Order: sequence, then structure tokens, then C-alpha cells
Amino acid sequence: MLNEFKTFIAKGNVVDLAVGIIIGAAFTAIVNSLVGDLINPIIGVITGGIDFSNLFINLSDTDYTSLKAAKDAGAPVFAYGSFITAVINFLIIAWVVFLLVKGVNKLKDATAKKEAEVAAAAPAGPTEVDLLKEILAALKK
Repeated sequence: MLNEFKTFIAKGNVVDLAVGIIIGAAFTAIVNSLVGDLINPIIGVITGGIDFSNLFINLSDTDYTSLKAAKDAGAPVFAYGSFITAVINFLIIAWVVFLLVKGVNKLKDATAKKEAEVAAAAPAGPTEVDLLKEILAALKK
């Protein structure tokens, strides 16, 4: 079982997945900053100064001035602004991943095209049948 585990871990897919998770975690911090520090303020200006992250519906009888104050007090809240921010984060991450995959696929296609051109330009060697015929003729001598 230990050898199977070593084989599993040594496969490139597991290492690629681990690298992807680490890069994804670092990328999440960048996207959160992009959304929180750049995009939400722009959306706030467009929508008249609304800060999505602080939008909530108070489900208690007490009034709170901010979502943080309500959460600190332990009040039940419906924090739909946080959800909107999460949706914006998701859309940005999905868009960037789409662009990255598109770029990688474009590079792969260009590389495959060059390899196909090189393979087509290379002189065709003898086929397997031709080699077997030569071996047979040599053995007959």
C-alpha cells in the first residue's frame, strides 16, 4: 500500500494539482484586493456611493449602523451585500481563468502547428514493412 501511495504522489497530476491550489490561494488574495479596493469603489460611485459589503437586512429588533456592529452583537442578519461581493469575486476569477486557459490553449495550438509543420517537412523514412523486407532479404543471403 505504501508503494501505491508513493506512485500516486509521484504522478504529475497530483503535483500539478498541489501547485494549482497554492497559486489559487495566492490568486484569491489578489482578486479580493482587486474587488474590494478597486472595483467595489467604482461600482459604489456608479450606484451613488453604495458599499455592497455593508448591505444587510437586520432580522432583530435592535438597530445597527453597520454589518460589523450587528455581527459583533450577535444579531441575526441577512448579509446580501457580502453575497454580491462574492458573486463579483467569482465573475472576476472566472474571467481571468478563462483568459489564462485561452492563452495557454493558443500557445499549445501554435506549438502543435509548428510540430506538425516540422513533421511534414521531415523526409519520410522507410516504413516498418520496408525495414522488415530488408531484414528478410539480408537473412536470405
